[in-house]
Amino acid sequence: MALTVAAAAFAVLAVGEPVANATLGSGTPAASQPAASTALARGKAYMETRLLFGTERPEGGPRVTDQQFLAFVDEEITPRFPKGLTIQDGRGQWRDSRGMIARERSYEVILLYPATESRVRDSQIERIRNAYENAYAQNSVGRLDERTTADF
Repeated sequence: MALTVAAAAFAVLAVGEPVANATLGSGTPAASQPAASTALARGKAYMETRLLFGTERPEGGPRVTDQQFLAFVDEEITPRFPKGLTIQDGRGQWRDSRGMIARERSYEVILLYPATESRVRDSQIERIRNAYENAYAQNSVGRLDERTTADF
């Protein structure tokens, strides 16, 4: 059994496609099938930035409400990204400075923008992060950036 699994793994690595497709496909040789990377070439170069906003205040005090967060989006994010964004509800956790696991309701805001706008957008995104940290006494707003392609 172990030899069969090893042979199948070798076949996938050597051929570059699953054994099932290589042996049980539609009868079309693998070399004549379009490469999977062809589909990935669609779209234009974009940046995807994800911002992670917590709702608990580190020093206590009332949590950031949905109404407060949506007002923040209207005042700080939408003017900088008027073409659109996505907001997702979340639950986050991290280890605080005392070693305790802290959990909180959170929001994730996803921003897509052309990669050519990265330099200008970077300063806008940092202003958003700073505004939230200051308005709601947050230690930080998480930021993740990734190059991608997008087609609208």
